[in-house]
Amino acid sequence: MTKNERMPDGADKDAEAVEAAGGRSLNFIEQIVEDDLQRGKHGGRVHTRFPPEPNGYLHIGHAKSICLNFGLAAKYNGLCNLRFDDTNPCKEDVEYVDSIMEDVRWLGFDWEDRLFYASDYFEQLYQWAVQLIRDGKAYVCDLTADETRQHRGTLTQPGRNSPCRERSAAENLDLFQRMRAGEFPDGSRTLRAKIDMAHPNLNLRDPVLYRILHASHHRTGDRWCIYPMYDFTHGQSDSIERITHSICTLEFENHRPLYDWFIRELGIFAPQQIEFARLNLTYTMMSKRKLLELVKQQLVNGWDDPRMPTICGLRRRGYTPESIRRFCDRIGVAKFNSTIDVAVLENCVREHLNAIAPRAMAVLRPLRVVIEDYPAGQVEQLEAVNNPEDPAAGTRKVPFAREIYIERDDFREDPPKQFHRLAPGREVRLRYAYVIKCREVIKDERGEVVELRCTHDSQTLGKPPEGRAVKGVIHWVSVAHACPAEVRLYDRLFTNEDPESVAAGQDYKENLNPGSLAVLRDCPVEPGLADAAPGSRFQFERLGYFCVDAKDSTPDALVLNRTVSLRDTWAKIEKSQSKGRRT
Repeated sequence: MTKNERMPDGADKDAEAVEAAGGRSLNFIEQIVEDDLQRGKHGGRVHTRFPPEPNGYLHIGHAKSICLNFGLAAKYNGLCNLRFDDTNPCKEDVEYVDSIMEDVRWLGFDWEDRLFYASDYFEQLYQWAVQLIRDGKAYVCDLTADETRQHRGTLTQPGRNSPCRERSAAENLDLFQRMRAGEFPDGSRTLRAKIDMAHPNLNLRDPVLYRILHASHHRTGDRWCIYPMYDFTHGQSDSIERITHSICTLEFENHRPLYDWFIRELGIFAPQQIEFARLNLTYTMMSKRKLLELVKQQLVNGWDDPRMPTICGLRRRGYTPESIRRFCDRIGVAKFNSTIDVAVLENCVREHLNAIAPRAMAVLRPLRVVIEDYPAGQVEQLEAVNNPEDPAAGTRKVPFAREIYIERDDFREDPPKQFHRLAPGREVRLRYAYVIKCREVIKDERGEVVELRCTHDSQTLGKPPEGRAVKGVIHWVSVAHACPAEVRLYDRLFTNEDPESVAAGQDYKENLNPGSLAVLRDCPVEPGLADAAPGSRFQFERLGYFCVDAKDSTPDALVLNRTVSLRDTWAKIEKSQSKGRRT
């Protein structure tokens, strides 16, 4: 652009936004925050919060919210709270509280001294409910849950007033106090807001504020037998904590008028609620209720099963916090729902592990090779590169001897065209070692290949053979020095990119992938892995990225989980299927 050319209207502001975001354009939430700061709104403060309900383990969708809320606070020198919206004692547990705190810390975020619970505010919420009753804005209702739903109406039909709606403030206050005292059984009465049963937004048709629930709470014990509903708790908790920007997912957009009604009627500090699109991933179930169902029906091995989209499952599978944060940054923040290809997440972990993971050799389906002209009893310590992406990672010593294991797939008795690995009469290079040639194939009584007899070219250590080209390079492990390992090959949990897409009468579990886990035992791996710490990550050359299972691996039994393959093999499958459909 020359100095005489004029940028389009608004381009200067857009350019400034890109520069402020570190080379990328501001997302719409950042733009709102920037505008608020310029106007001096909230005194120039930025205060966010991450408010999970402790009724399950966090998943990759929550990671997006964590990164967004803590990231905004960090970017604008603000604060971010961790708050548990613990309003339903029947579904909540301290196990979930502990796991959530562990996950947030693992992702790299710190709430410092700002750990809060909605249960901390139960007394204040009760007093606010009393205020609404006294102001004629709330009443005690005797309708059952089913009757309340029937009175609510539909999107096209207005609701009907409860017969209890015109009770006096004094009677409502007396009943509400008796509800708190435990005088009435579960489900017999509720406290409802008195708004408008004909309102087009169903959330404002006299919503329930409190229900009777004689259940012990994980923090308050048996002090309460009435509990506030989430909708009555969430906005007021934000107000108590003086949250400036209350970031929610889109399903709360229709609830915002209700939250605003409570804030306005109570005359308290008003946070600004902003909705963004939740994360939807292909081949991934995000419903916490259905994930719990998979756990309870033992269709997976717990919340931390490496096939689960939970943060603890991804951690156990070998994902890094850096790769998840990179993924959340890469997909951005949008106003409208969409679905992200899970391959984007997988590529983020590949990128990070490629840069940091030390290399190693492992054989998953071993085939014994005897190098007949290599001296029996001789062992060479060959030098292998730890990570070609990181020169500072240095090298390691790998033992080489007369008998080695190679991958069974690296040999073909009758090789197809373009097969550049080992076959009868053919040569191949062993990674970091010699060129070998297959001389004889040994089979068992069933005709299965059990051993190869080969020769080696002693002049090819670290250099190509003279006068001939050898295209194939394969990995190997010395038989005498191998460390046995159990290797778990994890794949996508569902075969359908939309797991909830099923035919009439079917269940989403029809889409579970029967091949989502394959367990291989006694796999020979480099001896250096014998002392690998739980959680250690490696790239097994030519095979993929793996980590030492932090739960099942012991000093006497090495268990390795496949984090991700070296390439997106599903893309090849889908491309092949698509080609088949076209033909």
